[in-house]
Amino acid sequence: MQHKAAPLAFVIALAFGFLALMSVPAHAATNQLAGRAYLDPGGECSPPQAPYADYPAIVMTGSLEGCWYTNILSTRETPSGVYLETGEEVFVGSLNGGAEGSFTTTYRFESKWDPNVTTGSEVHGRCQHPIVGGSGTGGLEGAKGRVDFKDIIETGDFLYRGHISLR
Repeated sequence: MQHKAAPLAFVIALAFGFLALMSVPAHAATNQLAGRAYLDPGGECSPPQAPYADYPAIVMTGSLEGCWYTNILSTRETPSGVYLETGEEVFVGSLNGGAEGSFTTTYRFESKWDPNVTTGSEVHGRCQHPIVGGSGTGGLEGAKGRVDFKDIIETGDFLYRGHISLR
């Protein structure tokens, strides 16, 4: 009797596993992000609005298509030329050509300047942007994940990568 029960138990477990997979929405998959961003040279994005007007808008291309706006909350500079900044941001646009929406992030920016941020030039910089849970709207509703930027000093561009899941 035990010999016949094992295949039946396997079939039942397989069926429940299949049903569990079917209950996960297709849009819940994690989307890997990659692209290029640059400061808006003049008009691709709507002008930044308070409180997200601390920098010019950033144009996003690649996995994220749209505009990125920044609100600086704190800054710190060290005598050795390290500059640290934290804040919050909002992205307005689409993911992989999908429906338009928005989400907000918190961020931490770290950079090295020679000799300092006021009178020097950037040597390198990067920032991390975790998406604020529950902040997604429209086509980005339920967005969770993180976007990381790296400054490309030679061109003034920013390369980004990361992941977003929509649930």
